[in-house]
Amino acid sequence: MSARHPIIAVTGSSGAGTSTVKTTFEWIFRREKIDAAIVEGDAFHRYDRMAMRQRMKEAEAAGNKNFSHFGPDSNVFGDLEELFRSYALSGRGRSRTYIHDAEEGAKYGGEPGTFTEWKEIGEGSDLLFYEGLHGAVKTEEHDVAKYPDLLIGVAPSINLEWIQKLHRDKRQRGYSTEAVVDTILRRMPDYVNYIVPQFSRTHINFQRVPTVDTSNPFIAQDIPTADESFLIVRFANPRGIDFPYLLSMIHDAFMSRPNTLVLPGGKLPLAMQIILTPLILRLMDTKKRAY
Repeated sequence: MSARHPIIAVTGSSGAGTSTVKTTFEWIFRREKIDAAIVEGDAFHRYDRMAMRQRMKEAEAAGNKNFSHFGPDSNVFGDLEELFRSYALSGRGRSRTYIHDAEEGAKYGGEPGTFTEWKEIGEGSDLLFYEGLHGAVKTEEHDVAKYPDLLIGVAPSINLEWIQKLHRDKRQRGYSTEAVVDTILRRMPDYVNYIVPQFSRTHINFQRVPTVDTSNPFIAQDIPTADESFLIVRFANPRGIDFPYLLSMIHDAFMSRPNTLVLPGGKLPLAMQIILTPLILRLMDTKKRAY
C-alpha cells in the first residue's frame, strides 16, 4: 500500500461483470477530476491469442486438459506484481495493452489477439486502476494482493456468472454453447485455486444473486436482469462504514449481517457511487497530506 501513489484493483472472473464496475469507477474519476492510469488484466496474459491456442493443444496432448487463462502458467504474475510494486513506490510502472478486436486494432495499430509493446505508464497520474482476473492473486512466488489500497471483488452467483459468460461468448464472439461449456470445464481447477481465493482478500465484494430460476444455466434463454436480482455487498472491515447513512440513501436496502448490505440489483450503480466515492476521496486526501 502507498499513501502517495494509491492503487485500486477490481478483480473477478470472466463473465463476472468487472467491466460494468470499471465503467462506474470511470464515472467517479471524471466527476471528481481524478487522473487514473488504467490497466486491464488481459495485458498480463503470457500468450497472445494464437500462441494460447497452440499452447492449449500442446498441454492437452501432454495430458493436461485444464490449461487455462486463469492459472499461473498462462499469466505473467511477476510483471503484474512488479507494476503494482513500482507504482506504489514511484507512481510509474510498465504495462501494455491486449488488442481484443478490429476497433482496438485500429486504435493501437496492431492485429486483434495480440499485445502492444510494453511501455512506461503512470507519470503524473493520481492513482493506478486495475480491472481484471488477478488483482488479488497470491501464489508461493508472487503476492499481488498486498499492494492495492482498495480491493474490490465482483463475484455473481456461479450460475449467473456462467449465464453471462455463455451469452457474451455466443453473441459477441460467435462461440457455440459446447465450446463455452468446454472452456468452463477446462478452467475449473484454476478457477477454484486462483480466482475464488481472491475474494477472501478483497476489501469489498459485490455479488449479484438472481431471484429467478437459474438452476440450469446452460439452457437459459436470457440473462436475469438487474431488477430480477439482489446485490450482496460485503465489507471485510466494517469499521468506519456509515451503514445508517447507506440504508437511508439506498431505498429497500437492509443488512443481513453486521458487515453485509443487501439491496435490489437495479441499485448497483447508485450503491457503488455512494459506497466507493468517499473511499476514493479518502485515498486522494491521504495522498495530498503525504506530500
